[in-house]
Amino acid sequence: MTLDAVLAKIDENLNEATDRLLDLLRIPSISTDPAFVADCDRAADWLVEDLKTIGFDASKRVTTGHPMVMGHAKGPATHKATHVMFYGHYDVQPVDPLDLWDTPPFEPALEETDKGVVIRGRGSSDDKGQLMTFVEACRAWVQVHGELPIKVSIFFEGEEESGSPSLIPFMRENAEELTADIAMICDTGLFESAVPAITTQLRGMVTEEFSIHGAARDLHSGMYGGLAGNPIHVLSKLIADLHDDEGRITLEGFYDDVPELSDEMRSQWQNLGFDHAGYLGDVGLSVPAGEHDRTPLEMIWSRPTCEVNGIWGGYIGDGFKTVLPAEAHAKISFRLVGQQDPDKVHASFVSHVNKHLPSDFSAEFAPSRGAKASQMSIDNPAFEKSRQALTDEWPRPGSYIGCGGSIPIAGFFKDILGMDAMLIGFGRDDDAIHSPNEKYDLESFHKGMRSWARILAALAK
Repeated sequence: MTLDAVLAKIDENLNEATDRLLDLLRIPSISTDPAFVADCDRAADWLVEDLKTIGFDASKRVTTGHPMVMGHAKGPATHKATHVMFYGHYDVQPVDPLDLWDTPPFEPALEETDKGVVIRGRGSSDDKGQLMTFVEACRAWVQVHGELPIKVSIFFEGEEESGSPSLIPFMRENAEELTADIAMICDTGLFESAVPAITTQLRGMVTEEFSIHGAARDLHSGMYGGLAGNPIHVLSKLIADLHDDEGRITLEGFYDDVPELSDEMRSQWQNLGFDHAGYLGDVGLSVPAGEHDRTPLEMIWSRPTCEVNGIWGGYIGDGFKTVLPAEAHAKISFRLVGQQDPDKVHASFVSHVNKHLPSDFSAEFAPSRGAKASQMSIDNPAFEKSRQALTDEWPRPGSYIGCGGSIPIAGFFKDILGMDAMLIGFGRDDDAIHSPNEKYDLESFHKGMRSWARILAALAK
């Protein structure tokens, strides 16, 4: 099977492929909001029907939450073909604050910018545009050759943006069907928006929500201020005490399972020439925070974190209400690395809060969620074949990198199904995923399709 004809077909199909993506983007498949249940179901149906048009045996699978989409294509019958499992997610983040969008989030369109044409709309980069790069690569292969060069299965989830509550049960119940030679995930990006990359390590995560309770009711600050304890003061000090003056996290035993970066990997990352000043400058910052003795890439990719994601209490409406609130609340997240155990981190956090809690105050904890970090071995030949395929498509050579984010599915493929996973994506740093005005560069969409076509050809050899 020749690759050049497939690449030419992708170039020829670009307008039609973009129109299909715009159709999918118009479906407001927000998984975390019950008001959009029907839309998540509609997105799953859309994908099933689209996969069927290119020969996949596709179906929608009911779960206790939003449905999964499964599809299988046999590939060539002449020999035992490599079998890959491709994963993506069709659900998207909420669009709030809506008033910060320049265009309606679910009325996607092509937009000319000073950096080129972009596809603007919620889900364009995370993850509908990314997953459709693979679907369109498969479409071109089938249109040219009548079949795919290898055996391909597809697994699309509808709850990735809302914690994936149905994912693990579904994977365990369907382990045989989901198992392949290797998994491929398209939910990452280009390094510094330019270098095609295979992500080989991801941080895990623990999320915590807790409340501090004080007096039995809100108190008048003139009558009780200075005498009665204030839950917001207590909460603020608890949060401040989570880090020391050197930027290290103070939870007992927190660093016990954190490995040191090898000299070889540190050298490789330094050779990438990461511009941390520009990275921070793009978002209006300039001074690196975190551990003072670590390089910026180390802090993003291989060091654990503790961040405050939300804090509230008292009166926050218009005007002023002079009260001492009866309670205060916060959301804290930890990014994990190495062998850090989410349950151990949660227990240490609860112990920290209770240990530093003054008299008259109590703490209440919502259920914690967590996932371990993931690290993929590149010994599997598919990694180097895919890296070379990326090098053949992009101006700069493909690289192995880390990622500061958490994509639990990569670890689940390994732990539940015993499969390695390759994370290959084409997003750019300025795609504004999870934010207003999300976009996906048309070049990323186009070259992403071509990249996957090359990878399929490489894995068939």
